[in-house]
Amino acid sequence: MADRLGRYGILSVLLLSRSRALVSGRRFRVLVAVIASVYAFIALLAGSMLVLSFSPQHVTPYVAILPWGYGPLWWNYPGLLAVFPNFILALPFLPTIFMLLTSAGVGLGMSVAVVVGAGLLRQRRAAAGGPAAMSGVVGLTPAMIALVTLGACCSTTAAATAGIGIAAGATGTDGITLLYNTWYLGLFQLVVMYVALLAQEQLVRVYSSLFPRVRSELDPTYMPPPISRRFLAGAALRVVLLVSGLTWSLTMLGEWVTLGPVAATTGMWFAWLLQNLLIGLLAVLAALAPAGLLRAAKQDLFSQAGLGLRILLAVAGLSLAVGVPPPIATTGWHGLVNELLGSAGVSSAWGGVAPSLPVGLGLGLRWGFQYLFLGSFALAVAVRPEPAFRPLLWAVSRVSTPPRTPVSVPPGDVIPISEGRLPVSSGADR
Repeated sequence: MADRLGRYGILSVLLLSRSRALVSGRRFRVLVAVIASVYAFIALLAGSMLVLSFSPQHVTPYVAILPWGYGPLWWNYPGLLAVFPNFILALPFLPTIFMLLTSAGVGLGMSVAVVVGAGLLRQRRAAAGGPAAMSGVVGLTPAMIALVTLGACCSTTAAATAGIGIAAGATGTDGITLLYNTWYLGLFQLVVMYVALLAQEQLVRVYSSLFPRVRSELDPTYMPPPISRRFLAGAALRVVLLVSGLTWSLTMLGEWVTLGPVAATTGMWFAWLLQNLLIGLLAVLAALAPAGLLRAAKQDLFSQAGLGLRILLAVAGLSLAVGVPPPIATTGWHGLVNELLGSAGVSSAWGGVAPSLPVGLGLGLRWGFQYLFLGSFALAVAVRPEPAFRPLLWAVSRVSTPPRTPVSVPPGDVIPISEGRLPVSSGADR
């Protein structure tokens, strides 16, 4: 297991290899299953997918499969409908898949949080108030996200109110539209859950020295940064980048709810790909792995592909944080100044674009954190990557010892070195 996990590449991170290995024991698998089952049951009740009746109804029990095209909401079909005297169970197609995946994520995230927290307590690090406290918060993040949006993908009950409001405000849509297009709420919940699990995977990597079953001989030893003002500032910046970038990239799918991708103009596609997707993914990656992303940016500094990507990033960041000229703004590609002009009543002939949200706190947060902040960050990364990433590195764990690569050399062989070939003596020469 350790040898396989030693090659800690991007695929291993995306597959949550170390988090899954951490709870691979029998008792931990039971813990994952119990937590996932409890959450799935609560989600069924909160989403009105399961309706219990304590007084049996006089109905004829039956089970029906509703085929695709049965109703106007295509994402619900094919679905399963089971009616019995004591309960009614409705399992629409896409919401059921989202609920199962979310429940599995909650089970994995909560179990990893328990294991990591117990390991830190055993090492008596909780008394310092630093790493243990932070690990508990990061470890419980998937569960908190799931609880906030509990039931939002399946119904309009009171349990879904918070999730619908967050999703609508963060992605620039309205609650009524999301209530009709419930597939987007489920997808929003699932994507945010997965990103939280990726952040937890980084935490497991940092504290892998506490758990031999996920520790590789090639792993370096990480030293968490001390709690200071610089650390708190860097951590806050990473959180803002993560939340803003994630919700901004999901805005593209939110706009598909009201305007299908087929009916979109060329300018809208440019805005979705460059402004939403490129800048959003940059912010998410910078928040999750700033050191690795900075190394990649420095390696591609003088390559043609890297230069072209930085030019696109500069154009996207400048257009988002500032704006575009009037002829371009009418195509759907616009920025902060265009929406400011539009909210002031300036016509589209002068570059004004009406914002998608009403004037208020939600629109102010959208302008400040998504348009201005993300656009400025993308422009700074395109121009000078190192200063842009420096505040983020304040909250990154340091490598205390370099990774050790074991070398096996038979007696009598030679190892090439920079100044020649040095013979290796055998035990008989000593």
